Amino acid sequence: MKLSGVEVLRVSMPLVAPFRTSFGSQDARDILLLRAVTPSGEGWGECGAMGAPVYSSEYTDGVEHVLEHFLVPALLGAGELTANKVAPLLAKFKGHRMAKSVLEMAVLDAELRAHDLSFGAALGSTKDRVPCGVSVGIMDSIPQLLDVVGGYLDAGYLRIKLKIEPGWDVEPVRAVRERFGDDILLQVDANTAYTLADAAQLAKLDPFNLLLLEQPLEEEDVHGHAELAKHIRTPICLDESVVDARSAADAIRLGACRVVNIKPSRVGGYLEAKRVHDVCAANGIPVWCGGMIETGLGRAANVALASLPGFTMPGDTSASERFYRQDITEPFVLDEGHLAVPTGPGLGVSPIPERLAEVTTRKKWLSS
Repeated sequence: MKLSGVEVLRVSMPLVAPFRTSFGSQDARDILLLRAVTPSGEGWGECGAMGAPVYSSEYTDGVEHVLEHFLVPALLGAGELTANKVAPLLAKFKGHRMAKSVLEMAVLDAELRAHDLSFGAALGSTKDRVPCGVSVGIMDSIPQLLDVVGGYLDAGYLRIKLKIEPGWDVEPVRAVRERFGDDILLQVDANTAYTLADAAQLAKLDPFNLLLLEQPLEEEDVHGHAELAKHIRTPICLDESVVDARSAADAIRLGACRVVNIKPSRVGGYLEAKRVHDVCAANGIPVWCGGMIETGLGRAANVALASLPGFTMPGDTSASERFYRQDITEPFVLDEGHLAVPTGPGLGVSPIPERLAEVTTRKKWLSS
C-alpha cells in the first residue's frame, strides 16, 4: 500500500452541555480529522488533542503543524507502507504521540478496509459488545450533579465517573453514594489536580468503595503515585502518566497503579495501545478504555479496542448522544448499558458527507 495523499480536516462540534474538568470547561470540540488516500481506497483518523495544551503538551494547532511539516511528508516519501511501519518511520521525531496516533489510525483504517478486516478482528477482539460508563463533569451544585447522575443511570450506563478537584471531591462522592447506593459502580478522576500533600484528603474517599482514583498527581510523578498508594486504600489508576507500554510496565513495577486507563491517542496509536493492554494483562492489571470526547470515528475504534480480553472494566465509551446531538457518523446507541463492536471493514463506520460538511471549518490536502 502506498500513500497517495492526506487530507487534514478541522471540524467544530458543539457539545450538548459544557463539560468541566479540573483543567477547564468546554462547550465545543475543535477536532482534527485525517483522511488517508491510497490507490486502493481511503482511511480515517481522529486526533484526541484539545484546543489548548492542558490535558497534555499537545494541542490541535500544534498537531496540524507537525503533521503538515514533518509526519505526513515522512510517510509520503516512504514508498510501500503498512500501519506497522508508521511508528518506526516516525520515531526520529520526538514526542507528538497524538499527532502520530491520528496518522497511524488513518493508515490502519485504509489497510484494513483494503483487506476487508475490522479493527476489532485486527486487534484481537473477544466480544461483540462492550459495557459502557459515562464521565460526569464538575457541576455548579450537588443537586445538579445528582440530577445528571440519575439521568445517566436511567439511560442504562453501567458505571459513573465523577471528575473531581480540590474543593469538589468528598462531598459529591458522598452525595452520589447516599442517593444511589453502594451498588453502583463509581470512580473518580482528578486529572492531575492534587499533590502528595493531599494524601489525607484523598484518603477520605476510601470509605466510599470506589472502583478507582484516576490520575490524582502530575503525570511525571510516578514515584509520587507509588507513595500515595501506601496511604490510601482506593486503587490508583494511571492515565496521563502512561504514554507507552514501557511506562506502563515501569509504573506497575513501582507499585504506582493497580489499574490503567488506555487512551490510544495518548500512547501514540491503537497498535501501541494493544501493547499496553498486553503488558497490563501479563501483570494482572485490569484496563479500561478512556475517552477524549470523540466523534463516531474515534468511538468506533475505541469500542473495538475495548473488546479485547484485558478490558475488564466499563470504559468511557458512551453513546454518541452523551456529547453530540448529531454525530458525523451514524450514531452509537446504548443498548442495555452496552455498545456493539463494529464488524464492518476498518472502523466499520464512515463520515456522512453532508454532516461532515456542516461542521468542517477548513481542510487541506497534503501530497508529495
